[in-house]
Amino acid sequence: QVQLVESGGGSVQSGGSLRLSCAASGYTYSNHWKGWFRQAPGKEREGVAAIHNNGTTAYADSVKGRFTISQDNAKNTLYLQMNNLEPEDTAMYYCAAQTMNTNPAIRALSNMRYNYWGQGTQVTVSS
Repeated sequence: QVQLVESGGGSVQSGGSLRLSCAASGYTYSNHWKGWFRQAPGKEREGVAAIHNNGTTAYADSVKGRFTISQDNAKNTLYLQMNNLEPEDTAMYYCAAQTMNTNPAIRALSNMRYNYWGQGTQVTVSS
């Protein structure tokens, strides 16, 4: 059974940093995408960053230059380094994994690309 478990969330002040981790079990990262999404209260879930097994990355415009996605395939772990955090980054953060082939036209930051989701970790940034 595939499981994705996020950790590393917390409360920080504006300008601070956090590093999120997502440990996967039940499958080995294959030749597909993994991503981080977030959902703030009253808003839709949005893609934040994604990484392909070949190292290709994609970022939302709102986090470019501040967030960095990375992966450790040996540990089956996905990371999101978040620097210079802003109150607008406050949300529940979810990791997601694509473990099956899908329409290649679907963007890497689209919910539709992913078929497994973690339970989420809360990030709160105060001003």
